[in-house]
Amino acid sequence: MGNFSGIQYDLVSFMTVLKNLRACKTFWIRATLIGAILCSFVIPVFAEDDAKFEPFTFVQLCDTQLGMGGYEHDIQTFRQAVKQINEMDPDFVVICGDLVNTANDTSFVDFKTIKSDLTVACYCAPGNHDVGKPDSKALKRYRETIGEDYFSLKHKGYTFVFTNTQLWKAPLKGESEKHAAWVAQTLSEAKQNQSPVMMVGHFPLFVKKPDEKETYYNLPIETRHQLLDLYKQNGVLAVLAGHTHTTIINDYDGIQLVNGEVTSKSFDKRPLGFRVWTVESLQAAKHEFVPLTNQFEELKQK
Repeated sequence: MGNFSGIQYDLVSFMTVLKNLRACKTFWIRATLIGAILCSFVIPVFAEDDAKFEPFTFVQLCDTQLGMGGYEHDIQTFRQAVKQINEMDPDFVVICGDLVNTANDTSFVDFKTIKSDLTVACYCAPGNHDVGKPDSKALKRYRETIGEDYFSLKHKGYTFVFTNTQLWKAPLKGESEKHAAWVAQTLSEAKQNQSPVMMVGHFPLFVKKPDEKETYYNLPIETRHQLLDLYKQNGVLAVLAGHTHTTIINDYDGIQLVNGEVTSKSFDKRPLGFRVWTVESLQAAKHEFVPLTNQFEELKQK
């Protein structure tokens, strides 16, 4: 992740040392010394990058899904989440899809009204309940009502890539191809810029194992493995998702895969709430669960 531009300042000194090493006739000693000297020039550059890094926090919300746990219940729990998040004042919020349970004018307006009470920026990825199978009509409505269904943003050295996982789960000719090409290009650019990546979407890649069968809760096997390879090759640090209504935390070759708690209805009896991520450096990010201080049990749909 280091910025190699810093090496140029020591290049003259480095070349001088190399000339002096010619007197050493034992190859392996020469090679060892050269390697050690290279490290002495390069390692401080990486350390300098992290020394300049400004830590930040953001919130991962999953499945606000107004109407899933009872419409009034989900309205109130979403409002409660907004209230608690405002008190924490993170850098921003991401929502991992299924903003509403039934996509219509009323539910989208209610969602946007509550979301607008956040005092920090909020970025959304679409879920299957937001865009359906999908089709061109559903995508058009989402894009006109909520906003782009896939996009990226940069924040303090990181790249956040928001995906429309429905275009992987239920491919739509013309749209899925554009989406896949955009993801690959965005990740390639992030790698070229030495920017670690956080992926944000709705469907998890897998629930328990990378080779598990495709079900309602994961992505198709071939797509899944293509994405895992792509993520490994391009510096993806974490994959944030929702959809399962069950807290799932996996690790794949150092990539964190986190399906957080929801604010609507959980299937694993976990309290409703959200995850707060603390990004400490260009290589490290951790997260913790924050429960809603009011679960509105009396409003839950029986």
